[in-house]
Amino acid sequence: MKIFGALVLFFLLANLNGCSNSTGAYEKKEGERISVLDSLDLKDMIPVPSFGKNVTLGTNSAKTSSHAKPSMKVSFDYDYFIGKHEVTCAEMGFSCEDSLPAVNVTYFDAILYANKRSVAEGFDTAYTYIGLTYDEEGSCVGMDNLLFLPGVRAYRLPTEAEWVYAANLGWAPDSGWNAENSDYRTHRVCSAYVDSLGICDMAGNVAEWVNDWYVPFRSGSVANYIGGVDGGPQGERVLKGSSFRNSASEMRLYSRGDIYMVTSVSKSDYLGFRLAFGAIANPLWLSGDGEQKNSIVSVLANSMDMRRELNTNKVKVAFRDDETGNLSFVDYSDDISSVVEIDDTIDVYHPDISPDGNWVAFCTGLEGVSGKSSVYVRMLDSAGSGLVRLDVENAAIPRWRVLANGDTVIVYVTDAGNNRDESAFMRASTWQVRFSGGKFGSPTKLLDGAYHGGVSRDNSLAVTGARLLRTHVSGVDSLWYNGEQACNVSLHRNGGKSTLFLDFAGSTGRAFVGEDYAIHEVLLFADSTGVLVRSQKAPAGYTFDHTEWVVDADSLVVATLVDAEGAHRRIVLLNAFTGDVLDILQGEELWHPAVWMNERDHSLVDPDLDLDSAGVYYTPEMGYYALELRVKMERFWKLRDSVTAVVLGSSRVMFGVNESFVESETLLNMGYSSGDIYGMEYLTMNYVLRHMPQLKFLVLEFSPDFMWVTEEVSWAPMYVMSPGIRYDESHDFWVDSVPKGFVLLVEDSYKTRPGQMLPYSFDEFMLPAVGWGEASIAHDSVYFTLDLPSVKKNRIILQNIVNAARERGVQVVLLVPPQNPGYAETGVFGIYSMRRSAAQELLEWARTLDVLFLDENKMGYHDYDSSMAFNTDHLSREGARQLSTRLDSLFRAARK
Repeated sequence: MKIFGALVLFFLLANLNGCSNSTGAYEKKEGERISVLDSLDLKDMIPVPSFGKNVTLGTNSAKTSSHAKPSMKVSFDYDYFIGKHEVTCAEMGFSCEDSLPAVNVTYFDAILYANKRSVAEGFDTAYTYIGLTYDEEGSCVGMDNLLFLPGVRAYRLPTEAEWVYAANLGWAPDSGWNAENSDYRTHRVCSAYVDSLGICDMAGNVAEWVNDWYVPFRSGSVANYIGGVDGGPQGERVLKGSSFRNSASEMRLYSRGDIYMVTSVSKSDYLGFRLAFGAIANPLWLSGDGEQKNSIVSVLANSMDMRRELNTNKVKVAFRDDETGNLSFVDYSDDISSVVEIDDTIDVYHPDISPDGNWVAFCTGLEGVSGKSSVYVRMLDSAGSGLVRLDVENAAIPRWRVLANGDTVIVYVTDAGNNRDESAFMRASTWQVRFSGGKFGSPTKLLDGAYHGGVSRDNSLAVTGARLLRTHVSGVDSLWYNGEQACNVSLHRNGGKSTLFLDFAGSTGRAFVGEDYAIHEVLLFADSTGVLVRSQKAPAGYTFDHTEWVVDADSLVVATLVDAEGAHRRIVLLNAFTGDVLDILQGEELWHPAVWMNERDHSLVDPDLDLDSAGVYYTPEMGYYALELRVKMERFWKLRDSVTAVVLGSSRVMFGVNESFVESETLLNMGYSSGDIYGMEYLTMNYVLRHMPQLKFLVLEFSPDFMWVTEEVSWAPMYVMSPGIRYDESHDFWVDSVPKGFVLLVEDSYKTRPGQMLPYSFDEFMLPAVGWGEASIAHDSVYFTLDLPSVKKNRIILQNIVNAARERGVQVVLLVPPQNPGYAETGVFGIYSMRRSAAQELLEWARTLDVLFLDENKMGYHDYDSSMAFNTDHLSREGARQLSTRLDSLFRAARK
């Protein structure tokens, strides 16, 4: 596990009367008006007096993609600065003309520059993190524990609302650098037009990062909107402004992305950024379902972290969000690193997750406080469905366990109050109740006394602590820890009898540790007889609270970390033996965490396999297109022995050919977004032709624009950043024997769900009908000539693939997917702008390769109408049906 560093100064917590710590927060005084514009003069930053103003984001236009709907009004109660121009090569230190906008920057690169400028000018930073990951080109592609601090006066990226408000004051796409006047390249900043505020290039030149996570807007009005709580399963970001590649008529203030989904690691030669400056008071986020959030819980560890540190991503974390009183959880077993909050009127304390991971029990009372409390159980899903209450007078602190006979029960106490008075403590009692099929059975009494810290499997040891560490050992009630104050007691939950607890810096603890420490700063461990055997100090600047052993884990403890203000800021996992700490969540007030995990059966997996690499074709630092290939690789390994036809190529065939419409062959579509001839070659030569004994047809996309692609554009970054591909290569792609458990590791590896930009599922990879739209052009056709080295090289690669397939008795089909028929009325073949004459020459050459040829584009004169299209070069479901059916007919004819 990783060790995480200090964030705040060491402190002494002085709450001697309870086990939970109080909180406090500064709130802006009513009527207070402080403008960032009042006293600052920032170089190349334009003041934007937005206080009391509003702006409309999105649109309700029926002609627009749902990605930008609905419209939402945003008001501001603050002012801010925005960059006069896009950040330049000179400012970034790039080796390009000084006054050109800096491009090929990731979101992480942009915010690192913002932090750098903040520090250089004596300001605090708006972004914090503890670790960075770079690709081979020097771009930042990962930030561990990244947090945005909107309340800090610092340089940062503008929010989408700030960007649109400033742009709307002088929006002039016709005057900017666009596809009609740019020669498809960047130009010096401020060389096109400057608006009335003095801001340049909001429309055109390069598209720009803004700070926001993408989330759908909600109808109505909000204040100080700063984006989504997170970017959904794939971490989708927002882009604004369009670029030199777009026609002026395509540029819209409400547009929120690019042709393909944008994530934090996206970069291109038409993507840059400009800065903003200023604190955002009372910020508001939106969740994916449109719920307003004035504070958020940040996920600091993702599914890959869990797999790396815990040997499994079958992990769930439930906790009380004390800001709302609701139960929240993160389900890593579903590979979605997002916090789900179950909105309810029932107060939630001390949640505990069932042994199967499907249910959560909780109570309405708090440890250390006597009074009325009920125990409830509900499904651990977004709706909190199946809610049921235990029908007893009083019940608190539920803990699941499985009995020797296989019954699943919940242990609870009748009162969890202060246990200092022995007679009051013994008037309470400990019970258990069977839970099955969503229903409670009849409760049975286990012990006199409220032993809510846990009862051992054999019932010989029970512990509790709500002022004193009381125990029940082999029928005898006693006091441990010399009768000194203790709380947050937890008995080991994997069959052991180690007890952990927190103390109040008592003399017994100080003597054992050998030094003074603060209240709750040290986690103490006692053996089955109460003898102290180990201690663990909290990370510097924090104390512990809400400590619990993790079920079915020998050494793992979950806890909250409390900062100097008494706020429960973080939930962490710590190793009781090594002291290693893994930060998993951060928020304003996170209470009572519970962790469920289901470790992989090690006997099912070859012990020689490296779990950090085997089957890990995708990591969060990679582009979303790598995620699509990861899904295809899982299907490849599962189906390899039965597949008779494979499709390879880009998203055009990924969405254009669907297995469900092909009846004559067992088809596997391995196309993915940004797939190109290099990816097709690598996958064909190393996987497809070496692992598919029944293969008869190899379908290769032949889009003429493939012939100009170079390896470093798409495939090289995929290869370099994919641990799974390189691991396969180092083991000769397992051609002799696929090791035991390898396919299980592929299945378990990191896989998020599709995001909002392209509305498809991994179950079918099909798109809705939106229409062909405008026949947009991305590059100047003058750059696409047939004498370029890349064209010669790529022709050789394609010929080699065809020859290799033929040697193995596999028939190659070259498929030309349809694009917008509007290109037939232009001088170019398709969106990536090669001249029609050059494309025609390549098509004629491809027909000479002794392959089956299926040209569904026909130079734009095809029969795929707008109802069959999703956008200018992707088919909808009905388009996929038609193309797939025709491919099926070709298969049938070739078999005769």
